[in-house]
Amino acid sequence: MELSTFFQQLTNALSLGSLYALIAIGYTMVYGILRLINFAHGDVFMLGAYFAFYAVTALAMPWWVAFVVALALTAAFGMGLERVAYRPLRDSPKISVMISAIGASFLIENVGIVLFGGRPKSFPSIPLFDTVVHFGSVSMLSVSLFIPVITAVVLGALLWIVHGTKTGLAMRAVSTDLDAARLMAIDVNKTISLTFGIGSLLAGVGGIMWTMKYPQLNPLMGVMPGLKCFIAAVIGGIGNIQGAVLGGFLLGMIEIMIVAFLPELTGYRDAFAFVLLIVVLLVKPAGLLGKNQTVKV
Repeated sequence: MELSTFFQQLTNALSLGSLYALIAIGYTMVYGILRLINFAHGDVFMLGAYFAFYAVTALAMPWWVAFVVALALTAAFGMGLERVAYRPLRDSPKISVMISAIGASFLIENVGIVLFGGRPKSFPSIPLFDTVVHFGSVSMLSVSLFIPVITAVVLGALLWIVHGTKTGLAMRAVSTDLDAARLMAIDVNKTISLTFGIGSLLAGVGGIMWTMKYPQLNPLMGVMPGLKCFIAAVIGGIGNIQGAVLGGFLLGMIEIMIVAFLPELTGYRDAFAFVLLIVVLLVKPAGLLGKNQTVKV
């Protein structure tokens, strides 16, 4: 492989890994607080993209206003989803909450098909993100440069919230022991709702950036990215924010590079994520940065 081709694929891998990391953080935050896998997270990702699409096309908003509105709606939807689908089952067995999450995922997908239609839609072109940038012989869309930067900014802000604010302290307390947090006068419901809101907002950012890079929307667009980002979170160590980022970048890098070096395996691209998951779980079941835990069922 030529050096220029290698760097071209490296930039693609960095961009894709950043997208995976953004979405995986949402998975890992919810799990860290509730020990719950939010299987509807990929569908929230899809809604973020659709909210931005309709804000730009139907409401004729400037793209930056549309993105802010879409993110606010996505965060609000995530908090509403927690209130309706998860909070009533909080004291139920974990399997009940998991079934509710799966049901919420299917419901959102099918309602999306009814509301948005099954036919794919093309996201309108935004010059800032569609400009072709050249670095020597390496060419890429400007959105591929924005995605890693946005991921880094979001990660820094999130780590500051978790480790440098009272809200983050409450999140860590609820994550450690929910009942003890209640005894310490922490508003558990508010903390969990806020966690879902932040996680959903990150999914919305990922959905918008995804449609900038791959400008086609459909109601099932979140299924495979959602699965892969769940895998990324598990690989990095579910419940660990830095682990989710590491897992996302690792998954994106392996997925792009294997296809680049072995193009005959392009049709098996999605399978590599599941193979990597199996290998990591066999070698280090808690994930690369995770710690072994005993989970009450």
